[in-house]
Amino acid sequence: MPEYSVIIPVYNRIDEVDDLLQSLSCQTDKDFETVIVEDGSTDPCDATVEKYKKQVDVKYFYKENEGRSIARNYGMERASGRYFIFFDSDCVIPPFYFERLRKALAEKPYDCFGGPDAAHESFSDTQKAINYSMTSFLTTGGIRGGKVQLEKFTPRTFNMGFSRHVYEKVGGFREMFSEDIDMSTRIRNAGFNIGLIRDTFVYHKRRVDFKKFFRQVHVFGMSRITLHLLYPGSLKLVHWLPAVAVLGTVALVLLAIFVSPWFLLPLAVYLLAIWIMALASTRSIKIATLAVPASIIQLGGYGTGFLKAYFNKIILGKGRNIEEEVMMRKGK
Repeated sequence: MPEYSVIIPVYNRIDEVDDLLQSLSCQTDKDFETVIVEDGSTDPCDATVEKYKKQVDVKYFYKENEGRSIARNYGMERASGRYFIFFDSDCVIPPFYFERLRKALAEKPYDCFGGPDAAHESFSDTQKAINYSMTSFLTTGGIRGGKVQLEKFTPRTFNMGFSRHVYEKVGGFREMFSEDIDMSTRIRNAGFNIGLIRDTFVYHKRRVDFKKFFRQVHVFGMSRITLHLLYPGSLKLVHWLPAVAVLGTVALVLLAIFVSPWFLLPLAVYLLAIWIMALASTRSIKIATLAVPASIIQLGGYGTGFLKAYFNKIILGKGRNIEEEVMMRKGK
């Protein structure tokens, strides 16, 4: 029986699966199995998986398309490890990942854990800029595994794990947006301990262009309100910041138009700070410059999604009502 079962839902991602399995074949600690769950892809990756079977202990399953959460649950039902590890298909895993994970869990045996993400040197400049905007304290408050955080660490499924015992007690993922935050919250509420293991990072490719990135973070903002309805009290100050930034930017622009252009100074200072911090982090003028629009999209996309859902679901009471949210919370 392997110590770890790596579970990866896949939907039409042949090239990404190739990169991921290549990275898993180079692990210094090989006490793990890999479970690939093809979620109804029209362009399946079975031939790619077959290519790595001599290098990686890998199982491949094909099922009808039902969503990534159901695919993860399908994988857990067929996994044999003591711990379940979750990566997204667009991740590349450093060779020391499982070696460091074993050491960390031996020192402090977390029930549930996760690590940060980083940009690999092979990523495009746009991907690196997006990665910066998603992990910078100036844009996300450090809630995605950075060194400084404004809320309790919440593992995300691009780099997340928990014990089989947790799965047996809490159950699997629910098919919803921000299902990893929901899962982490249920694990914490069940009394299990959750920890950040900073040394076990992954290289996460993320979105390849700004349009797709906006759609992604816009959904993140909307799902935060769903989580608020599921878990009253879970909405923290850090979650409001992008919405406040959107409203504040609109106010400053209007004041600059009708009163004085000097009202744009705070925005200019903030964007300059992002550029300087990105330059110090990436050591690239181009990436730092791209990090500015990426950060605007990060805050604007999330903030507008948050405001839209808050207005519709809380102020107007439209969409799924609280009773339906509670039913979903109970898995009914």
